[in-house]
Amino acid sequence: MKNFALIGAAGYIAPRHMKAIKETGNRLTAALDPFDSVGIMDSYFPQADFFTEPERFDRHLDKLRRKGENSSIDFVSICSPNYLHDSHIRMALRNDANAICEKPLVLNPWNIDGLEEIEKETGKNIYNILQLRHHPSIVALKEKFDNLPDDKIHDIELTYITSRGKWYFYSWKGDVSKSGGIVTNIGIHFFDMLSWIFGEVKGNTVHVMQENKAAGLLQLKKANVKWFLSLDKNDLPKQATEKGLPTYRSITIDNEELEFSGGFTDLHTVSYQSILNGTGFRVSESINSINIVHDIRSGKPIGLKGDYHSFLK
Repeated sequence: MKNFALIGAAGYIAPRHMKAIKETGNRLTAALDPFDSVGIMDSYFPQADFFTEPERFDRHLDKLRRKGENSSIDFVSICSPNYLHDSHIRMALRNDANAICEKPLVLNPWNIDGLEEIEKETGKNIYNILQLRHHPSIVALKEKFDNLPDDKIHDIELTYITSRGKWYFYSWKGDVSKSGGIVTNIGIHFFDMLSWIFGEVKGNTVHVMQENKAAGLLQLKKANVKWFLSLDKNDLPKQATEKGLPTYRSITIDNEELEFSGGFTDLHTVSYQSILNGTGFRVSESINSINIVHDIRSGKPIGLKGDYHSFLK
């Protein structure tokens, strides 16, 4: 049984990490969040210590480390806002713990080298949650295209619309300097998955970049990906609005729909099992998607020119 600590216990994704810690037979001993609305912990680890101040949490981890093997923290799970991931990963490794971090590890590619350096210094590992790589449909898709000739460029259209209210833009997620903006918040999962399957980036064009939506063309070794991401419910297609659905997700490959709507609920547990077995995704695995979203964020939109997503027409 391993000892876990968790940063960001009041966040949206934290319950999936608590569930994964419990389902893999481990224990959460301490948690941190500036907000104290963390009653969800009662469902998983009611005995865990809880802190609202990072300084006291850091001190607690240090004290546990000094007590010895049975008390020290083995892993720190990081579910904090994106811009704090780098700092919280460093806090974990300084306390002789491995880090398990949500995407993105960092907002800017040049911070990757520093993380790999502190891994070498401490002898501890940093793992990134790339849960789509564990989805059975995605794994099967990768196996399929790994066995096809490399000379064909496949046509992909990615559409992800998830309605968000006004609160979103007042939160840290609406601040590009803290979240990386819409492309990082809701798109990085898909860009990681697609580049994992279809190879390295050959071109990256931005057609539209607004606060609540973005679109572009990502050219990979084996695919051209026309993508559209939106938080605006007015972008939902008829097939979603007729069913009263707030979210629409679609990936077509050569005009054939990829079905992967189910099977998401246990992917964090599978990710944790992989990490505990020594096969989790390390820093190097995250670099492609961090580069992709950074280049999109930094790129200048060219408008409706060239090959663009059908929802822009």
